[in-house]
Amino acid sequence: MKLSEIVQKLDLTIFAGEKFLDKEVTGGYVSDLLSDVMGYSAEGEIWITLQTHKSVMAIASLKELAAVILVKGFKPDDDTIKHAENEEIPILGTHKKTFEISGELYNLLNS
Repeated sequence: MKLSEIVQKLDLTIFAGEKFLDKEVTGGYVSDLLSDVMGYSAEGEIWITLQTHKSVMAIASLKELAAVILVKGFKPDDDTIKHAENEEIPILGTHKKTFEISGELYNLLNS
């Protein structure tokens, strides 16, 4: 499923990377522990987290993730947005809790 379709269906806010929403999404990964994401996430997945600092984008780039979704209304800082644009990885947001948005993404990808 295309990232642009997920953004629309889950009513996600786009903080960065609007021109990179044509990526194909292969799954999702949920963790706030950077080393966990670095070790176990896979290329093409969407990372769901509450972490907002620019180290998130370094890991998302390293793992070739499709996007990052920030939960509970968290917003990225300016450095993170700049890094996201440079790495061509969208940062998305929602006011929903991690459990809720994870379930919605799972259902959407598996329907």
